[in-house]
Amino acid sequence: MRFGAVPWVLALSLCVAATADAHPAPFSYLDLNIDSAGVSGTLVVHDLDAAHDLGVTNPDTLLEPAVAARYRDQLVTLLSPRLSLTFGGRPVQITWGAIDVVPDRQSLRLAFTVSPLRPGHIGIHAYLFPYDLIHQTFINIYEDTALTRQLILDATHQDAEYYSGSTQGRWAVVKTFVISGIEHILIGPDHLLFLVGLLLLGGSIRQLLLVVTAFTAAHSITLSLAATGVVIPPASIVEPAIALSVVYVGADNLLVGTGRDTRAWIAFAFGLIHGFGFANVLREMNLPNRALGWTLFGFNIGVEIGQLAVVAVVASALAWVRSRSRVAGARLAVVGSIVVMLAGAYWFLERVFFPGATA
Repeated sequence: MRFGAVPWVLALSLCVAATADAHPAPFSYLDLNIDSAGVSGTLVVHDLDAAHDLGVTNPDTLLEPAVAARYRDQLVTLLSPRLSLTFGGRPVQITWGAIDVVPDRQSLRLAFTVSPLRPGHIGIHAYLFPYDLIHQTFINIYEDTALTRQLILDATHQDAEYYSGSTQGRWAVVKTFVISGIEHILIGPDHLLFLVGLLLLGGSIRQLLLVVTAFTAAHSITLSLAATGVVIPPASIVEPAIALSVVYVGADNLLVGTGRDTRAWIAFAFGLIHGFGFANVLREMNLPNRALGWTLFGFNIGVEIGQLAVVAVVASALAWVRSRSRVAGARLAVVGSIVVMLAGAYWFLERVFFPGATA
């Protein structure tokens, strides 16, 4: 090191030291304990954070047990709106207990209880000290004394979810992701239009159920492979390919002759691609790793329910039109297929040339 650099290094060191001295630990710690007795826990906050928001001039005085006890109610009033829990999506009341000091961590610790019941799903919201933009809340979750999950919440990530390993937890996972599967198939225009395209030519109930089942079986395979990390093709390939599958279905409807019905095979072949698209959605949903199998099961069931709902509505409407006029039914199939092709072509161009846009 050159001699002239020494003063700058010393100055930088002093600045870092001063910053650290101003706030040596911008962290809080939330421990949740889940067992047969229900849910309880502790919240540990630094005396500097507590002093700042309580208006205490000298933070060190809060480390005196008598002073901490005097400020206990004010601290509870301060933190209660900033920390909330839900069980199964329903808000629960946190009952705050005693306060004690943790001198070696320059912190205050509040005990609390929540419920005598063991929840399957816990939602956590924590934004404890908004004045400090880099403040973080470290969360440890214990089930029957075993540490099962660690999380970090901060100003940009204030919410987290936890699914327990109990029967209630597995049921909560299934219920949550069944709903997600239904929502995704109903609000996913590309998946939905692909399915509608397969229905435009009509057919018996058996034929239509075979098409839907083939699609479900195929996307279940690739969804499982991608969600478990076995095969993860890039979205830049998957999303345009899904758009092309929509184009193909429309074109096949226009070119198909009488006497052949390959829609089940088309549904299976392109369903493999759509499964990778579903996996991209699941990866954004903070999957509970301890219940990954139940997650995939629930999501697939939800997608199947959504598909059957679409089939019931669309197939019934098309059958009604054909019962009134075969010519009108045939024209509707042609016009519908052209619309499907045009939509798929639009999505393909959008996803290839404007990948930041959403379909």
